Amino acid sequence: MYMSKRHQEGLAHLLYGIKYGGGFVALTGEVGTGKTTLCHCLLQQLPENIDLALVLNSRLTAKELVATLCDELSIVYDKSSQSLKYLIDKLNQHLLLTHAKGRETVLLIDEAQNLSMDVLEQLRLLTNLETSKAKLLRIILVGQPELKDLLQRQVLRQLNQRITARYHLQSLSLKDTRAYIKHRLSVSHGDVNLFNESAIRKIFQLSLGVPRLINLLCDRALLGAYATHVQKVNSAIVVQAAEEVLPITQNNLTFKWLHFVLFLLGIFGFLVVAQQNFDFIKSTYRNTWVIKTIPTVSSLISMPKIETDVKPIKISAKDDVTTSEIMHSQSFSDWISNPNYALDTALIDIVKDWGKSVPNNQKLNCNNVQITGLRCVLGKMSWKELIALNKPVILEFVLNDKSKHHTLLTGFSEQQTEVLFAGNTKFSSAEILKFWDGYYLILEPPVLDPNKTISYQQNSDNVLWLRYVLNSYDGISCMVKKPYLYDEKLMQRVKFFQQQHQIIANGNIGPKTLLGLKNYAQTLKNSNLVINE
Repeated sequence: MYMSKRHQEGLAHLLYGIKYGGGFVALTGEVGTGKTTLCHCLLQQLPENIDLALVLNSRLTAKELVATLCDELSIVYDKSSQSLKYLIDKLNQHLLLTHAKGRETVLLIDEAQNLSMDVLEQLRLLTNLETSKAKLLRIILVGQPELKDLLQRQVLRQLNQRITARYHLQSLSLKDTRAYIKHRLSVSHGDVNLFNESAIRKIFQLSLGVPRLINLLCDRALLGAYATHVQKVNSAIVVQAAEEVLPITQNNLTFKWLHFVLFLLGIFGFLVVAQQNFDFIKSTYRNTWVIKTIPTVSSLISMPKIETDVKPIKISAKDDVTTSEIMHSQSFSDWISNPNYALDTALIDIVKDWGKSVPNNQKLNCNNVQITGLRCVLGKMSWKELIALNKPVILEFVLNDKSKHHTLLTGFSEQQTEVLFAGNTKFSSAEILKFWDGYYLILEPPVLDPNKTISYQQNSDNVLWLRYVLNSYDGISCMVKKPYLYDEKLMQRVKFFQQQHQIIANGNIGPKTLLGLKNYAQTLKNSNLVINE
């Protein structure tokens, strides 16, 4: 299968829906763009713990749909029963048992634009089958553009609100059409230059980039070239092939429609050039693979030494990664299986992003990383939540041999179809989702407990908070063995802070000192670095 960028994006959305979707995922596209083919591609990449029910005939009643779902999942039931409730009870019992075994169930419906209102409402009710923590059934709807219009109806607003991911599969571009034709010729061990450039452009014009029509035109054009003893397919042969295989209405109107579209595009391009800065246009259209990097922590906040006044800290966004970052030649599983991609290596990368120094010959973990004044936060999130996080984050990957590996994520492409890791290594999101189970780790400042005071020789989280704020204030990030202990060196730094704020420099954290520290912490917070208080 030829996977264009658009097909990769569509597959990534389907994989997201299977692994993390809470309700519905909708994939739409014009006739012949490859939706069904993409579904079959999905079947080859399913995680081992997924049970998939594939429904290709969407012209069913509500009872027939639930019965088909039971058949797909090999649920034994009385076929003579006419009760819809009986079937749903059987389905619910099966879903609970499989969920207890650690398996997930996904229903994928092709040609979903043909579903009736009653069936769509029944599908919505099926998503109510859940435990206190998780949905028991995830549903993927695949259909033509009419499906989008159908879901916008007022009567289906409840279902529409449960769609967690949507993607519209578009036709191929001229570049993709050229690559697609050459790919098909290469797979069949043919001459990849069998179609000259004029023929490829004509195929794109007549097919409008629809893969199914490209197949028809190329097949008939090859037959025409063989019949006329021509060594390469040219545009004249393609036009003759179009007259034989394309619908009459499309064959007669294609050129007029194309010229009209080109005319409109020409006007639009003129207006854009007249109104927009040339550099903006260049950066917008020069490359469709631009990566947006997540700002590093050190670029979100600087830590200057402050002598007298508390100054606002400016945010400096990191430059976008350009086309110099290319897709890695290895598969992601081979790349991440390298022993170097371990948790301690990822922690070192993210600590450096914070502008902290790392001791030589020391492996970091979530226990000793506290000497930097930071703490580990572990958790699990969805792909959508990860994108919204917008900060460097360590991801945990579980490979087929059950081994765990970690690496630092630093950016996404504009359409979230590629992921950038430390070292400017890039992989497709679809490949990443095969191995990521949602577990992550970030470093962040400690939390100040307002119910606890800070005193000399105290050992608590509040002392770690104090150490972090002072690290940012005086620019000193010294390594200590007991970061939670209010020791003599930390007291001297408190005295310096008190002197700069006209407070009695005795090292005691009284109301005035604590207020000054909180005000400085608020300055950091306003600089996009959140410190919980």
